[in-house]
Amino acid sequence: MARNYELDDTDRKILALLLEDAKMPYTEIARKVHVSGGTVHVRMARLEELGIVRGATLKIDYPKLGYGVNAFLGIYLLKSSVYSSVAEQLRDIPEVVSIHFTTGAYGVFARLVCRDTQHLRDVLHDRIQLIEGIERTETLISLEETLNRPIHLI
Repeated sequence: MARNYELDDTDRKILALLLEDAKMPYTEIARKVHVSGGTVHVRMARLEELGIVRGATLKIDYPKLGYGVNAFLGIYLLKSSVYSSVAEQLRDIPEVVSIHFTTGAYGVFARLVCRDTQHLRDVLHDRIQLIEGIERTETLISLEETLNRPIHLI
């Protein structure tokens, strides 16, 4: 089993700043962490090479784009061995934004973003529930997201 990489204080400070603002220039990070811009660049390249940093993403306000329903879907599988096949098919559905192989009642827990409840119904009925290996689903609609943050690294 591969050993986890140990972050030092400089790595943690760099990552903490980028978690707050992924678009922050390396020169500004260097100034705040009291290192050179080259050090930030080398550290980030190493963290990417190790697979700790896997890119940068945008935070989108989906309701402002007309996607007002955020739903969580508990998926009961016929058997756990169908997970890979089910996950592969779920990946092809654009409204599915995250997929987790889980313990407990559900074999899979997924998050969907849809325009409205009719759109959600269509995705469930016409796409997800037709996937071979899915026994049944349970849907929970989020009324409000109060918190969505990364862990504190410092």
